[in-house]
Amino acid sequence: MKAIIPAAGLGTRLRPLTYTRPKPVLRVAGRPIIGHAIQTLVQAGITEIGIVVSDITRSEIQHAIEGTPGASVTLINQHEQLGLGHAVLTARDWVGQDDFCVYLGDNLFEHGAAPFIRAFLHDRPSALIALVEVPDPTAFGVAQLDGTRITRLIEKPKDPSSNLAVAGLYCFTPDIFDMLDGMPPSARGEYEITDGIQRLIDAGLHVQGQAVQGWWKDTGRPADLLDANRLLLEQLEEDIQGEVTESHLSGRVVIPASARVVRSKIVGPVMLGEGVLIEDAYIGPFTSIGANSVVRGAEVEHSVVDEGAQIEQVSTRLQDCLIGVRAQVRGGRTLPRTHKLTISDASLVELA
Repeated sequence: MKAIIPAAGLGTRLRPLTYTRPKPVLRVAGRPIIGHAIQTLVQAGITEIGIVVSDITRSEIQHAIEGTPGASVTLINQHEQLGLGHAVLTARDWVGQDDFCVYLGDNLFEHGAAPFIRAFLHDRPSALIALVEVPDPTAFGVAQLDGTRITRLIEKPKDPSSNLAVAGLYCFTPDIFDMLDGMPPSARGEYEITDGIQRLIDAGLHVQGQAVQGWWKDTGRPADLLDANRLLLEQLEEDIQGEVTESHLSGRVVIPASARVVRSKIVGPVMLGEGVLIEDAYIGPFTSIGANSVVRGAEVEHSVVDEGAQIEQVSTRLQDCLIGVRAQVRGGRTLPRTHKLTISDASLVELA
């Protein structure tokens, strides 16, 4: 069985972070989002993975997945972004006659992809779709069920008939390609995967729904990245190898051998990357700090700090922040009550 990860989109809902980088390479819990997706698939027993990329996202995706263990990855070009159905059809030649999984790389599942893949291989439907109850299904594909059998799928309905949303993981036989081939675009001008699945249903083929167990996270917005970071850090196991001097650590903390913590306090779960320096600082729970970053004379909690960032001499605690690659936050003299920051790559913010 193979897997497809669509990664050609621009991630406009995550701007300004995605002005300079595609969404799948943004980091949560110390790893690019697409790295978590690949790890999930490998843990489910799928090692042949095709990533659908655009001309814009190709180089960044390729860099982000270098050295990914356990997977044989092929990049597949989608020169026009015409919807998820089009992305899947683009990978037709690569998939061949194999069964395959489509995993939206900006989705995270507490128990990974394995439960859905096991059910698909056991029950052998033409398609198996992960479903999750959501409070507002108008932003998703929505399913109607008869037992576990899906009888109808509607993409982003204005008046949804159920609250069961498609959760971003699909398992297919190659039958889906015949349904997508020649299918007209939707009213949005895109080739919807839900329309292709509905064609399977209309042809009398078995399409099965399976409920998500545990938490599920769509990392489409900045607040979602912070929540995903929190959920993943909840699973952290303590690993302290780096230098810790005149500092106090509590909770589950990861400090690699090349990182240093000097005259600081860290309350886990916290993950530090390689080469990080924490000096005269406080790092609070649910914070991940990317490689070669510096936090000096500052307090940071419930935040994602990406590689090469510098946070220095900030007298007010930074909370719920997303700090991009090589971004800089420098403190000033006054004391505003709070700072909440979403800062794109290579930015400079001076707090006066």
